Amino acid sequence: MRAIRRFTVRTVLPAELAALGELVHNLRWSWHPETTDLFAEVDPLLWEQVGHDPVALLGAVDPRRLAELAADRRFLRRLADAADDLREYMGSPKWYQTLPDAARAIAYFSPEYGIAAPLPQYSGGLGILAGDHLKAASDLGVPILAVGLLYRHGYFTQSLSPEGWQLEHYPSLDAGGLPLALLKEDDGTPVKIRVGLPGDRVLHAQLWVAQVGRVPLLLLDSDVADNDTAARDVTDRLYGGGTDHRLMQELLLGVGGVRAIRAYCRVTGHADPEVFHTNEGHAGFLGLERIRELTEARLSFDEALEVVRAGTVFTTHTPVPAGIDRFPVDMIERQFGGGNAWPTVPVERILALGAEADPGRFNMAIMGMRLAQRVNGVSELHGEVSREMFKDLWPGFDLDEVPIGSITNGVHAPTWVGRELMELAGRELPSLIERARGWEGIQKVSDADIWDIRRTFRRRLVEAARARLRASWRARGASDAELGWIDDALDPGVLTIGFARRVPSYKRLTLMLSDADRLRSLLLDADKPVQIVIAGKAHPADEGGKKLIQQIVTFTDQADVRHRIVFLPDYDMALAQFMVQGCDVWLNNPLRPLEASGTSGMKSALNGGLNLSIRDGWWDEWFDGTNGWAIPTADGVVDPDRRDELEAAGLYDLIEHEVADRFYDRAGDGPPRRWLEMVKHTLTSLGPKVLATRMLRDYVVDLYTPAAKAARLLSADSYAAAKAFAAWRLRVTKAWPGVRVEHVETSGVGDAPEVGAGLELRATIALGDLEPGDVLVQVVYGRVGPHDELLRPGYLTLAADDVDDDGRAHYSGTVPLDRTGAFGYTVRAVPFHEIAASPAELGLVVVPEEPAGMTNGTLR
Repeated sequence: MRAIRRFTVRTVLPAELAALGELVHNLRWSWHPETTDLFAEVDPLLWEQVGHDPVALLGAVDPRRLAELAADRRFLRRLADAADDLREYMGSPKWYQTLPDAARAIAYFSPEYGIAAPLPQYSGGLGILAGDHLKAASDLGVPILAVGLLYRHGYFTQSLSPEGWQLEHYPSLDAGGLPLALLKEDDGTPVKIRVGLPGDRVLHAQLWVAQVGRVPLLLLDSDVADNDTAARDVTDRLYGGGTDHRLMQELLLGVGGVRAIRAYCRVTGHADPEVFHTNEGHAGFLGLERIRELTEARLSFDEALEVVRAGTVFTTHTPVPAGIDRFPVDMIERQFGGGNAWPTVPVERILALGAEADPGRFNMAIMGMRLAQRVNGVSELHGEVSREMFKDLWPGFDLDEVPIGSITNGVHAPTWVGRELMELAGRELPSLIERARGWEGIQKVSDADIWDIRRTFRRRLVEAARARLRASWRARGASDAELGWIDDALDPGVLTIGFARRVPSYKRLTLMLSDADRLRSLLLDADKPVQIVIAGKAHPADEGGKKLIQQIVTFTDQADVRHRIVFLPDYDMALAQFMVQGCDVWLNNPLRPLEASGTSGMKSALNGGLNLSIRDGWWDEWFDGTNGWAIPTADGVVDPDRRDELEAAGLYDLIEHEVADRFYDRAGDGPPRRWLEMVKHTLTSLGPKVLATRMLRDYVVDLYTPAAKAARLLSADSYAAAKAFAAWRLRVTKAWPGVRVEHVETSGVGDAPEVGAGLELRATIALGDLEPGDVLVQVVYGRVGPHDELLRPGYLTLAADDVDDDGRAHYSGTVPLDRTGAFGYTVRAVPFHEIAASPAELGLVVVPEEPAGMTNGTLR
């Protein structure tokens, strides 16, 4: 018989070991090896059996062993030292506490978090990034309060059928068996939040708190008795179910998440956030909830919108429209209209926020951008792609002016870098990780030390891969008698390439199979053999992705190559750590420019691995020609099969003639000197850039602090500035059709302008019902393309000279002719207000209807 319900009975620790519970329930242990050493000492064999899960350890340890430890003075001293270290870490001032005008607190919303393998609440890169974001925030003292959902079945665990087809399993997770604490009121009852649903239904949720170092992570759980069956299942699994299910998850995350924050701050006294960071569009509804709060506090919708926008940061992670959540408009109307409507938030205004080109769809990313004054992509290239992708939200502005910036992702070194390398850095270069300084000192570390560590990492990966490979083949029906070959699968001395990612088609898992015979010859080369370790999951609904996995598994099953190329099922954080540490080369071959950032290659680089990648995402930005290899791209080739063929050929050539040559170029048994030169250069050039602490500092300085200042400005004096700015926006928007560029004339240069001259320019602007202070008049100038388009132009603000009685204003200025070649200019008018974050804030611009005066020419 099967149990209808499961729960975990937690161990009652002896009083002497009470601090052990404190250590277990702060997830700092996941990146603090000294603490996990202590857990291992509780019961070394059991520690391995539970997969290094400290909660499971305490749930399974024999009480007699706990009694022994309670009487063990040496263990108690170590326990006291570890507890003291944690308390000092939690309370001591960090980098953030030295900053002036910093945000009091930042709310961070994400649908998934990859913190540690025992808390499986992630599917891939978005969640792993969110986990690293929180850990780096903890290390830097950034007061983030994070929000997510607690999925009862997590994402899924993956196995393979005998035919190599992906199979999904959804193990039940018991919150009581996870490193979580239920948030309770003063009277001991669980804190509950409510979200109204159509048809007089209510979605209830309780709140679990995961303590990620200094950062509280609130996880909303709908599996409560107050809910009907459908509502209980809202948090059943990550990215599961249909459109209705996804909408309810995102309502709970966004609307419910803000209410969860309010409840947490009320119960604990935590500071209310000044800044709200929306990590992708899934949490976009949080802005609507904040508008509801403010409108119920007597602000108008437009005034509340300005307050919300000022304090909101929106990060987009997708480079393709297909990756964005879009809902039918009638579904949003049902949720926010009729009997379920919020009286102060008209459903028409909500629909306008998510309106896109398709009038029948509501776009979560577009709503997120309209609700945020600061928007960013996750690499420089992704910022460019995003500006192109969303440019229609700011019509009339050049791509470079579309207000979407970029902050390139980073990774949390203490989580991902192998312990031996961290200890070496701690001894030789103590400022490397903590302060991101002194990376040039890596050149002084001996080749022998680095090579010994690299061999240790590779051997560890081989051992882990064999264990997982054996378990996978058994699950596929093989007997132990058939699996003797696994003892020799992979070789700790062979060049090891890693490929591990989610498996959508654009990441091209099977590109390496484009010429199977060529791949086979690389794997089996007698002098320079190559071995490849592969892992990845396809979304359960992605039949195409599952076919790709089956194709790769079919190849890896072949008897002549299976010792050199393996597919390891159930890619998770634990396997990822083995791979990014143990692989000599990290392979990434997406279709450019469809990789927003990618971070696995960053983790490999920090462990002394070298990247072999298409120039996409972060690699396009930081590849310098000698810190790895760039696979040539065939961007102009339209035929996808031909493109794959060309890029695969480039990949094979690099492996055979550069990667393998350099790896095996060594004198006798000594380390490969030229290879290690690249390793050291990679660490020196990429180390300080790829750190999550660098990423967090960028977010704090470039986005969080400006957002906090803007939010304070608009909220001061009973929202006086917000009311004034909203009134100004409405007035300018209404009057803008009356603004025109009527006349432009120039002087100061002859028929053959020369570099160094100045173009005197005067413009007449009809302001209509606006005042000169409402408008910024600029000349846009620079090189011109074949169709008179301005290429990366400069902008010069013209001075207001005078205003006629009829509302026509005159402006003037001098344009510097500072470059040779084809030159052009135009004049434009844009709204201006000191609170606006950019000239494109309102999406309004006026340019001459016809070319006025000299529009282009050639400079000599």
